[in-house]
Amino acid sequence: MADSKLKITYEDLLEAGVHFGHLTRKWHPEMAPYIFMERNGIHIIDLNKTLKMLDEAVKVARQLSGSGRKILFVATKKQAKDLVAAEANKVNMPYVTERWLGGMLTNFATVRKSIKKMTNIEKMESDGTFATLSKKERLMLTREKTKLERLLNGISQLNRLPSALFIVDIKKEHIAVAEARKLNIPTIGMVDTNSDPNKVDFPIPANDDAAKSIQLVIGAITDAIKDGLEERKKKREDDRVKTEANKQKQEEETEVAN
Repeated sequence: MADSKLKITYEDLLEAGVHFGHLTRKWHPEMAPYIFMERNGIHIIDLNKTLKMLDEAVKVARQLSGSGRKILFVATKKQAKDLVAAEANKVNMPYVTERWLGGMLTNFATVRKSIKKMTNIEKMESDGTFATLSKKERLMLTREKTKLERLLNGISQLNRLPSALFIVDIKKEHIAVAEARKLNIPTIGMVDTNSDPNKVDFPIPANDDAAKSIQLVIGAITDAIKDGLEERKKKREDDRVKTEANKQKQEEETEVAN
């Protein structure tokens, strides 16, 4: 598979404010190698390191999507959730943007049951079953469906555990990080100066609070996923053409032999 070329530059990162970290008193010592300097009591992230590590993360995302695997996007903070849901939907990847339910990965079978319950209620609405229920029963089921949709809609098509997680703010999403680590699921994460980069496999040192910064980084990841999906589609088409050509050749050889 061809290497994925990062489509954003140092200037793009600078313009989006990716370099702005947290107040120096809120820093995590493990982030020291990724901090360029301190300015007005705020740590400034080394964008050369960000570019290098974002490039690594992009290659991983492209490789995974190119082999038909799913990356679960996780971001429940206000300034990230809508951006993440929109970007994940563009590339048909699952996402969690409301609340991370404890056991979402480690107790995946139970989560699948809840998803099945949600789809069953939807089916009842469409097949006329709702009309046979009392007003109270309909109200209870509608409320339950609304709650389940809010929490599980982004993972409703996830039939098995994801092959990787992309996380915005690994400190806030520490439960998701811990569950992925327990199951040896690779993690890609935006890591600000207040977090421990060793908690994720592919840390991206970046401002995880500003919408512009989040949009830029997640856009790079979803662009890579899109490239991987297109490569996969092209490969499958090439394989199909090759198979048909071989089949036709065999048929022609059989005719000649006869």
